Amino acid sequence: MVQGLLLNALTTSRNGAFCGSMPSWRKHFKLMTKTQISSVIERHGIWHLCHQSLVLRGNPNMLKQRNVRVEAGWLFRRGDQGLNASSEQSEAANEDILIFFFQLDLATRVQYALNTEQYDIAQQLRNKLTEVEAEVIRQQEAKRGSSLKSEAQDKAISIIRLRADLQKAIESENYVLAAKLRDAISELEAESLAASAKALAHENANYSFRLGQRVRHKKFGYRAVVCGMDPVCCESSSWMETAQVEKLHRGSNQPFYQVLVDVHADPNLLVAYVSEENLLAPDEPDVDRFDHPYISFLFYGMDAAGDFIPIKQLREKYNRPRHEIPFDPLDEGHGSDA
Repeated sequence: MVQGLLLNALTTSRNGAFCGSMPSWRKHFKLMTKTQISSVIERHGIWHLCHQSLVLRGNPNMLKQRNVRVEAGWLFRRGDQGLNASSEQSEAANEDILIFFFQLDLATRVQYALNTEQYDIAQQLRNKLTEVEAEVIRQQEAKRGSSLKSEAQDKAISIIRLRADLQKAIESENYVLAAKLRDAISELEAESLAASAKALAHENANYSFRLGQRVRHKKFGYRAVVCGMDPVCCESSSWMETAQVEKLHRGSNQPFYQVLVDVHADPNLLVAYVSEENLLAPDEPDVDRFDHPYISFLFYGMDAAGDFIPIKQLREKYNRPRHEIPFDPLDEGHGSDA
């Protein structure tokens, strides 16, 4: 049985079309319309039914090569007029969310197969789920700095070896080789220092915002909801150049947040990757309407303060505690009077 990812309600275009870089992943996945989905999948309640839905089918191992770019279409294209809201659009953040949906879908289908006593199918699904979870864990460890620690240690070992070679080159009066080794050592020392600093930033990350919290962009003013977080900027160098991260007061070594942008505030922006210094918490509880195609997948609903309640799997992904609203005895008093 070929497994897949159901991508209902993940579109932003007005006609419900699914947009993406089709040629880059068509060789790994094939598209099927909703009418071709088996009745088993149709009975799953995790996804909302939409007018036009698509299923991506393929091997989750392709995620490891990061060649697949599954994305909801960006309507607002970046111009040449300097920094604007679209400069912080993040294809990687959007892909990370879609992979999370893929993981949820597989877990739901495993449980359905078990409930209907389809044990062979359940085992196949569980194997695929294990592969996806292993890749997700690897990516999370990289973001938490585990790989950076290992990288710094490897570079330190290489430096020790190069210094030994340098000493031998000097003793044998091979000064040309000694000069090359000295340059290589200097370069490795700089790289090791950078890796160590970034690993330290990962370990000591202190987030000012939480999952589901409503925020406002300090520069562009749009309303958004936090749906993910990294201890430092984990985007590509080209993205950081476009977003002018080097001009931030705290640079790239500060928490960055995946945020869902309210379609009413900016209908052309879907997922943004924003530095902590560019986000503001509202002074008063924001209970106004907030619409986004991903909201119903990532959150249970709103709490009394207007923030969104993340699903358990999302909290586990980022290892964040459950947020409890402080108890106000006056509210209980008003309730009893009513």
